[in-house]
Amino acid sequence: MIERREVLINGEWVPSAGVGVIEVENPVTEEVIATVPGGDARDVDRAAEAAASAFDGWSRSSLSQRADVLRNLADIVEGRADEITRTIVTEIGEPLSIATGHQTLSTVRHLRNTADALKDVDWDVQVDDTLVHRAPVGVVGAITPWNVPLLMIAMKVGAAVAAGCTVVLKGTEIAPMSSYFFAEATLEAGLPKGVFNLVSGNGPEIGEAIASHPKVDMVSLTGSPRAGSRVMELASASVKRVALELGGKSANVVLEDADLEQAVNAGIEDAFRNSGQVCGGLTRMLVPRSRLAQAEEIAAARVARYVLGDPFDADTTLGPVVSGTQRDRVRTLIRAGVDEGARLIAGGAEQPEGLDRGYFVKPTVFTGTPDLRIAREEIFGPVVTILPFDSEEEAIAIANDSQYGLAGGVWAASTERAREVALRLRTGRIRLNGSPVNARAPHGGFKLSGIGRENGRFGIEEFLEYQSIG
Repeated sequence: MIERREVLINGEWVPSAGVGVIEVENPVTEEVIATVPGGDARDVDRAAEAAASAFDGWSRSSLSQRADVLRNLADIVEGRADEITRTIVTEIGEPLSIATGHQTLSTVRHLRNTADALKDVDWDVQVDDTLVHRAPVGVVGAITPWNVPLLMIAMKVGAAVAAGCTVVLKGTEIAPMSSYFFAEATLEAGLPKGVFNLVSGNGPEIGEAIASHPKVDMVSLTGSPRAGSRVMELASASVKRVALELGGKSANVVLEDADLEQAVNAGIEDAFRNSGQVCGGLTRMLVPRSRLAQAEEIAAARVARYVLGDPFDADTTLGPVVSGTQRDRVRTLIRAGVDEGARLIAGGAEQPEGLDRGYFVKPTVFTGTPDLRIAREEIFGPVVTILPFDSEEEAIAIANDSQYGLAGGVWAASTERAREVALRLRTGRIRLNGSPVNARAPHGGFKLSGIGRENGRFGIEEFLEYQSIG
């Protein structure tokens, strides 16, 4: 049992002003494993004041100093990788064999990439007799999610610090230990006091206080569209900048001449990462109607190979979803798919056999039509809907017929043909024939998937303003 009672403000661990306590649950055992402070607006006020006071000094720091801090952070996380990974597995249930890379080593790589990207930013450009300078936006309020808790902190805080900003972080209350690991690392890494500050609490209390605080110049949030809309509403009162990475219902378009077996297998694996709790998961699989039966057979065979259970067991390949509330929501949508007439290919809403405890959901695949709830709503669980199409034009129309636009995939016999289709998709990041995600390329979405971009120099530039001098 871990008990954290303090928050980090101006380089010091101090008691939270809030009197509440938030319990952290293990989704496998359903037991409370930790508690963190349920802070209030007074914590945010102290943190914002500290960040504002530290801004002038840090905004004038050298690029080499910023890069050194980011690399120090990466080294510290790498040195504690085993401890950090095991803690995240206990909090969210992702299998240890996957979480080491997905949760922790990805954070190390991201921090180093951000340090390297500092040299790629055009900090000063001469336009005739005018100097165009990129200046840090100011104090950044960062609000991060639970599904990849440490990486999302690194993506926001790393880029903001690289830009010369100071930060108030509200990490997730569902998996909060990563926030504390990161805060401890900032004290070792050489960040001056007040550059990074950590507060703890729930969204309605702490998140709203950050979004509306007069000394917070920008808010960066990863979360639901509802949370993003609320942040925009609160930020608008003081005309703050916002960067939002929100939901997704991403399409995986498999064209007629694609390698169907490879495309379907890779699509299922992508969608079921972290038990389907990934914003950019390819949860809509579009296949030619003539090859639908074959795609269903491949998908069912792939799903049958998943092993649910203890995430610390080396044989486990799929863990639970994060909470009882999330499990119930996913199962409700699975039942909705059945009730609305979708064809159930694998899985279902029942409790998996042999797992009487824990928030487990069967990996589930449907065949359906684009109008179904399971084909339109973000489920955030291990559920894929296969949608048949009769022509390439129809496939593009189905892929674009979504309120979201975060990620996507296109499969074809040639990369050139896949790219032609990808250029017609209204989504932020598209992989061709299963290409790996480029961590230096921008990540972000269209429509309800958000505003702004993260990763590489693009992530740093999100926290910069233009100044024209001359």
